[in-house]
Amino acid sequence: MSHPLPPDAAKPANFLRTLIEREVTEGVYAQRQWGGSPGDAAHHAAGGADPAPVRLRFPPEPNGYLHIGHAKSICLNFGLARDFGGVCHLRFDDTNPEKEEQEYVDAIVEMVHWLGWSWQANGTDHLYYASNYFDFMYRAAEYLVGRGLAYVDEQSAEAMRANRGDFTTPGTNSPWRDRSVEENLARFREMRDGAHADGSMVLRAKIDMASPNINLRDPALYRIKRAHHHNTGDRWCIYPMYAYAHPIEDALENITHSICTLEFEDQRPWYDWLLARLVEGGLLNAPAPKQHEFGRLNLTYVITSKRKLKALVDEQIVEGWDDPRMPTLAGMRRRGYTPEAVRKFAEDTGASKTNIWVDYAVLDGALRADLEGKAARAMAVIDPLPLKLTNWDALYGAGHIEPCSAPAHPQHPELGQRSFGLGPAVWIERDDFAEVPAKGFFRLFPGNKVRLKYGMVVECTGCEKDADGRITAVLATVVPDTKSGTPGADAVKVKGTITWVGVHDGIAATLNLYDRLFSEPQPDAGGRDFREALNPASKSVVQGVVEPSLAAVPADQRFQFERHGYFVTDRKDHAPGAPVFNRITGLKDGWAK
Repeated sequence: MSHPLPPDAAKPANFLRTLIEREVTEGVYAQRQWGGSPGDAAHHAAGGADPAPVRLRFPPEPNGYLHIGHAKSICLNFGLARDFGGVCHLRFDDTNPEKEEQEYVDAIVEMVHWLGWSWQANGTDHLYYASNYFDFMYRAAEYLVGRGLAYVDEQSAEAMRANRGDFTTPGTNSPWRDRSVEENLARFREMRDGAHADGSMVLRAKIDMASPNINLRDPALYRIKRAHHHNTGDRWCIYPMYAYAHPIEDALENITHSICTLEFEDQRPWYDWLLARLVEGGLLNAPAPKQHEFGRLNLTYVITSKRKLKALVDEQIVEGWDDPRMPTLAGMRRRGYTPEAVRKFAEDTGASKTNIWVDYAVLDGALRADLEGKAARAMAVIDPLPLKLTNWDALYGAGHIEPCSAPAHPQHPELGQRSFGLGPAVWIERDDFAEVPAKGFFRLFPGNKVRLKYGMVVECTGCEKDADGRITAVLATVVPDTKSGTPGADAVKVKGTITWVGVHDGIAATLNLYDRLFSEPQPDAGGRDFREALNPASKSVVQGVVEPSLAAVPADQRFQFERHGYFVTDRKDHAPGAPVFNRITGLKDGWAK
């Protein structure tokens, strides 16, 4: 039903795994029935035994694109369901029509699939929408009103806030709290039928305005909001509050373990109160789901607030939700991150009962470990400078091109060889030459020899400059009988080896050199405006040259450019004949202290 776990893979230990293992062993949910689809107690009672020993869910709100923090939750929920032979649902918590769009729904589906997970199980597609449960949610609300457990409150939003109290002051009962059941029911139906203005009244649970847990001080269940909904259109003008809808969604879907982040811990008593009332009334299946919280994963040099990410997009600080500098999964995919690396990162960071900070280098380390064994090698020159081999024609004749080759991957000989030619002029990196070398500089300078990787040894004789004194070409002579792989090639010892691309067969390419979007580990710490921490060098675009083996590669292909790091052909802008490569990451952490 999801990404397969290798048979010998160690399952990461965490408190959630221990909890689920104990409850499965004790058969806590073994007697549950499943009606074949989400539904109320009667629906499930008519079904057979639930084929899933556990049911979990990933419940995003479709109001933005998924980011690296969501990947943690995705892999945790789908991974635990996989490991215990259960099912994980993909459910859209779409109860807020003002911020939700079909674009986000489609992007979420695409990214969960990209990570390698599936919600298909036991012949059923477990993709659900909270908005498909609006009828039941309304029925449940009328039940609560009928039991005297909910009432319509006509206080202003300001008065409700003031009367709610705070952590040291108990709340004050609403003047509308003691209306009769009949009055409340009539008023609630008027809300449903559009008889009242937006924001003029809400439906609230009747619990305890003096509770030390503010979430139990008569929380709101429904508000009036005339807004077009991406799924239900204009059918409703009242919408359930998230805190009311979410527990009901879990129960209708027979969820066993409702896993969420720590900020919802104070909501758990409300979650339990609501489901207990609806189970008592025979509306929902028993046993009810239980909520379990884990610590949020925070990544340095990243922000994951959807509001702030949307601001980056709206203010055109980045080039869209899939900008390769964004921590969105769409951006990471375009940058060249692999789903395997993201899953490994999520698994390795575990699940704890405290919020944690993880250095971005850990994510890049998981990426390098994945790419090292699979990314084909190639040579590229990012800042090209011509190297003229002045004795080439004398040694080999005018127009001669010496064939050279290298393994496509040094660890996978079955992938074969890549071919390129060495001629009288090649491109080298500008910083591979120094007229006056610094101590420890072993590359090209007058009188020094280096090896052109996979090619020959050359000896630098000087350089050419333009009228402004800028170096326009490096001059060198070929040392005969030093071609790599030929007898005697190592007789001439050199301390430096440099990469290169032939002028005659190199492919011009656009190279997007991406770096971290922010220069501070915690860009929005202490309420600071995250814009102040933007890294001005997060993207530079250069015109480079790549070896001819990359002339016709498709989009979304990853390579290790020898010496420079890992690159990927851009998903949007790359085309054969006009290649565009994005730098994914360097060969080592360039931000290490």
